[in-house]
Amino acid sequence: MPRSLGLAAYLAFARRQPRKPVPLAAERPKGELIWLHCSDPSRARSLAQLGLRLANLRDETQKVLITTASGTPPAQNLPDGAIWQECPTENPDDIEAFLHHWRPDMLIWLGKLLRPALTVASSKRMPCMLVEPNAPTLENKRWRVGPEPIRATLAHFNVILADTKAIVARFRSMLPEDVEVHPGGLLTEEPPALVHVESDLEELRDALKGRPVWLAARVHPDELPAILAAFRSALRLSHRLLLVIVPDRADHATAIRDQVHAQDWRVANWDDGAFPEEDTQILLTESPGELGLWYRIAPVSFVGSSLISGHGGRDPLEPAALGSAVLYGPSVRNHLDSYTRLANAGAARIVRDADSLATALIQLAAPDQLAAMAHAGWQVISETAEVTDAIVAHAQRLLDGDEVVG
Repeated sequence: MPRSLGLAAYLAFARRQPRKPVPLAAERPKGELIWLHCSDPSRARSLAQLGLRLANLRDETQKVLITTASGTPPAQNLPDGAIWQECPTENPDDIEAFLHHWRPDMLIWLGKLLRPALTVASSKRMPCMLVEPNAPTLENKRWRVGPEPIRATLAHFNVILADTKAIVARFRSMLPEDVEVHPGGLLTEEPPALVHVESDLEELRDALKGRPVWLAARVHPDELPAILAAFRSALRLSHRLLLVIVPDRADHATAIRDQVHAQDWRVANWDDGAFPEEDTQILLTESPGELGLWYRIAPVSFVGSSLISGHGGRDPLEPAALGSAVLYGPSVRNHLDSYTRLANAGAARIVRDADSLATALIQLAAPDQLAAMAHAGWQVISETAEVTDAIVAHAQRLLDGDEVVG
């Protein structure tokens, strides 16, 4: 690799910085360990999900290490199996202590903010992949003490997945031939595979006889008054409409049931073995364990834990992956990337109160609008799968030490 004066000057400057050892988050898990670094802490959850998918394919440990910019923890709760560790400084002794403890088998770096000293040290120990570099720059711009070190830093990655064909062409023209540059895309969360019992699905469809259905999923008791008020309004124009209510947690079921019965709705309880009859208005369930069934039944799903602040929202990709149009409230910080992408594609709509929820339900009674939202959701899910499949395939190849793909 040609010598870079800019990178050499940066590394010399890094060596002169004082040590700031970071506390180690845990013992290193046994087996292969994938290290993920996320430049943007708000996207750490999406990257962790990708890493866990890769880990599940390769090792029984099913653990991944994830770092974010120094001192900035992830903005969302990470999935089980992801170990968050504060990233070391660019001081080489801090980097050595970090790498010696964790001994990663691979690095997947997400985003444009680069750390040359950490990248160079890592590339000597493991294969390294860069995803979504776009317009790469230094994480700490004040550390540019000589010529630009960006190009030389990029050359230490084995594989780079860029967003557009233009970026791919630019990187290929500026980097050595042994750095693979491939088209990529935007990494977002993947929907989990929600199972269902096929016989239950068939029997429910027979019982419903084509009735319109909407689902209020992952509901908290404090959201229920607005949901029931919206339902009452929607019933004036669609008197056969059935509401299925799924609590966010099983311990919410009693409070939800009491509120529903206090308003004298005609109710069936799924967990008592009851199927909805022609005059049933609300079908109650007691836990979210069968959401795979309800998302398949309901062409419209309001994803709860979002209407009242403090709950953070729940995964909207679950209903979108199963063909259900998504409605949601304004409090969705835990899955903001996914909601934004679905909303921009026309697959999800925000509602803020009972009136806007009722309006959305009435508008989505039109089959063409419903079909357009469902199709848009499926396109988002398909694009997500293509991006993650490509990243996983390249990572598997690097971990296995296979030859470069042109």
